Amino acid sequence: MKQGHVVVLGSVNVDLVLRCAALPVPGQTVKGSDFQRLTGGKGANQAVAAARMGASVRFVGAVGADESGRLARAALSANGVDVRHLKEVSDVATGAAMILVDQASGQNCIALYEGANAHVDTALVDAAADDIASAALLVCQLETPESATLHAARIAHEAGVPVLLNPAPAMPIDAALLALVDILIPNESEAMVLAEQPADGAFDQDRALDVLLGKGARSVLITLGVDGVLYGDGRTRLRREAYMTQAIDTSGAGDAFIGAFAAALVSGRPLEHAIEFAQRAASISVTRRGAMASLAYARELAGDG
Repeated sequence: MKQGHVVVLGSVNVDLVLRCAALPVPGQTVKGSDFQRLTGGKGANQAVAAARMGASVRFVGAVGADESGRLARAALSANGVDVRHLKEVSDVATGAAMILVDQASGQNCIALYEGANAHVDTALVDAAADDIASAALLVCQLETPESATLHAARIAHEAGVPVLLNPAPAMPIDAALLALVDILIPNESEAMVLAEQPADGAFDQDRALDVLLGKGARSVLITLGVDGVLYGDGRTRLRREAYMTQAIDTSGAGDAFIGAFAAALVSGRPLEHAIEFAQRAASISVTRRGAMASLAYARELAGDG
């Protein structure tokens, strides 16, 4: 992969985080503590994660003309992310995420309000087309309209720019988009949905990987939490164990992994080193609270990989 800047097309949210003694089941009320309002969104988190790892990052997304939007823009800029393509939408609120975190396990559940993220459109992508076509890597997720993601992927593909897609939240993906994806990075639940495995059955990692490769992705990297990762591209298949840490909040781990992985790739690291580098970054993030706030800096991984 050529070296250069990363373009991240994705969501911007303000996270409302409440830590609870246990995650509630339907109809149940539980007491919470330590309420926080934090900047987030998978796109913004991955952009910051890559920037903190030393990558030059240009962000494409949308916020509302509100306090949350100003907070998010400032947070991205403060972390060195180029926000020239962060559109302000005047008649809708900035996206939001309601996050409940189990204080004991660090596990979380999340509900999303898309808000301004729904206004990430093909016109915005066209405005960023030169940055996309000259990038070393395009990174996308599914918290913004698929039409814009598909358009950006086509621009990247035609320019020979690799496309990394994090298929989150879990949902079926248009075959036309999958055909443009060079690196698909789902977690276990997302891989189950895309590979059409029953949610109540045992997860067959290898079968899921084969199915996703068969659907058009050129390579697939499934993140498996404490079980590490599984990678395959039709020729090579490898597994890597996770770094063992005591998790207190897993809400930013996937974004930490993807941002660090992207930064490692565009810096010229070999694939296996990029995976190990990303795993280390994710292992640091789960030991801290918050999503964006938990993301590691390159200096903390000095000498890794």
